Amino acid sequence: MNPVRKALLERKVTLGTWVQIGHPASAEVLAGAGFDWIAADCEHTDIGPADFANLARAMHGRGPVPLVRVRENDTLAIRQVLDMGACGVIVPLVNSAEEAERAVQAAKFPPCGVRGYAFSRMNDWGVDFDRYAREANDDVAVVVMIESKEAVDNIDSILAVEGVDGVFIGPYDMSGSYGIVGQTGDPIIKEACARVSGACRAARKSAGLHVVLPTPESVAGAVSDGFTFIGLGVDTVFLDQGARAALKMARAPG
Repeated sequence: MNPVRKALLERKVTLGTWVQIGHPASAEVLAGAGFDWIAADCEHTDIGPADFANLARAMHGRGPVPLVRVRENDTLAIRQVLDMGACGVIVPLVNSAEEAERAVQAAKFPPCGVRGYAFSRMNDWGVDFDRYAREANDDVAVVVMIESKEAVDNIDSILAVEGVDGVFIGPYDMSGSYGIVGQTGDPIIKEACARVSGACRAARKSAGLHVVLPTPESVAGAVSDGFTFIGLGVDTVFLDQGARAALKMARAPG
């Protein structure tokens, strides 16, 4: 089984990161760093299907499991990235059980869903069609994003949907939903995150969190709070922070 899906089902910690730069070199460099998974962000960037296919090729054989945050909860958007090399999808703006069910249906072949069959990258352009068709439903991970007050209120019914392997909190969107944009450390947001984590614990499903600016304290805190599917930073932030740190060091007196 896809090791990330296995870890999600067993509620074991995995550490991944996000790619917002659509060039394969970015994914290739991060893949060599040792992350468990790398998710391409097709929701908030200009990364399109062809770009993701090249990102997946860059990661191939380097260790991390390729995931995609799709642009929307749409059958064709989900189907397409799975055909191009994603081993799982992170689906944004899931606010209800019905929307979670739609995401699962799109990611699974019949009779479990409505995903279409085709020769594609994931079955070696048809060479491995039979095996992939047989195993994909057990292999593909489905994570839905909880990023609104409505989703928090519906968390129990969302987690009850068969095929949802875990949820992932979008802290900035959530803060906007509660009317406190960007205040991800506010007690209201912390309470919402705790509610989601507790519901996941009760449902025996994984809770995920994006630690946008990782520090030893923030990562340890996320794990202590029950989050196991943890995204660390993003390639654009790593690039910015590394550049600024190098310049600060070089310009320091003495």
